[in-house]
Amino acid sequence: MAKIKPSKGAPYARILGVGGYRPTRVVPNEVILEKIDSSDEWIRSRSGIETRHWASDEETVAAMSIEASGKAIADAGISAEQIGGVIVSTVSHFKQTPAVATEIADKLGTAKAAAFDISAGCAGFGYGLTLAKGMIVEGSAEYVLVIGVERLSDLTDLEDRATAFLFGDGAGAVVVGPAQEPAIGPTVWGSEGDKSETIKQTVPWTDYRNGEVDKFPAITQEGQAVFRWAVFEMAKVAQQALDAAGISSDDLDVFIPHQANERIIDSMVKTLKLPEHVTVARDIRTTGNTSAASIPLAMERLLATGEAKSGDTALVIGFGAGLVYAATVVTLP
Repeated sequence: MAKIKPSKGAPYARILGVGGYRPTRVVPNEVILEKIDSSDEWIRSRSGIETRHWASDEETVAAMSIEASGKAIADAGISAEQIGGVIVSTVSHFKQTPAVATEIADKLGTAKAAAFDISAGCAGFGYGLTLAKGMIVEGSAEYVLVIGVERLSDLTDLEDRATAFLFGDGAGAVVVGPAQEPAIGPTVWGSEGDKSETIKQTVPWTDYRNGEVDKFPAITQEGQAVFRWAVFEMAKVAQQALDAAGISSDDLDVFIPHQANERIIDSMVKTLKLPEHVTVARDIRTTGNTSAASIPLAMERLLATGEAKSGDTALVIGFGAGLVYAATVVTLP
């Protein structure tokens, strides 16, 4: 029996660069209030959101991804030709095939990088980061681009009081590459499909196509059920990620949770008993919930403003539709 030659990858992987793109249009709560019976005070108190960004026709999923990726590649100090893999997490690319990752890989100028999309909702960045780490350690790529991108304005029912104010658009990207010491910890991830009805698309595309419904499909959720799950269960997952990395909350410098709701973030900080020195991402206030894009966008902003610095130890956790989740500890680029 022939023996297969073992793969030769890097001993470890790390995030080498990060980039983000927010659409030029800034949408305040007052615009949302044109269609729902609510108030600016209610939206802020329930979610923490003050503004969000909505994409124009030109700011497509691919276009926003390319902008964010270019910044991440430059930040990593490599060229696009060195990228061996492109992973895109999105639920708002409306072409079933081909994957938008292939278009992005081509337009960035990669040398025929492996490219594919994943659908893991708000946990998608964590899923992509884990896959990229595996590719680098296994040796199938030296550098992998992980992108979280959404145009959730296309899937928002502006007359739904429970969700109309939540969602925004944008893209965040990181370059993952080889490292000589651990810089991306073990991932704690999973799914709870028995709760899939709590966050979902209102109807299948086929219902709209066949004229069974007049309203374009949108994202809907059971707010209280999602809130309870995120607050009580995701704090446990976050602690498991700390344990898996062999550190405690005292060792953390930064906490970057999915930017779903500021009340959820506050509750997780309290449950995890994070020390005051830990910087907490609150990009939700001006960016809204951008699903797969929220963690890299928040990471990029913290580094750009100096609230976090290169080499900091950060806990990242994403959670959402599925229900799915992914948490890990990383060293910031």
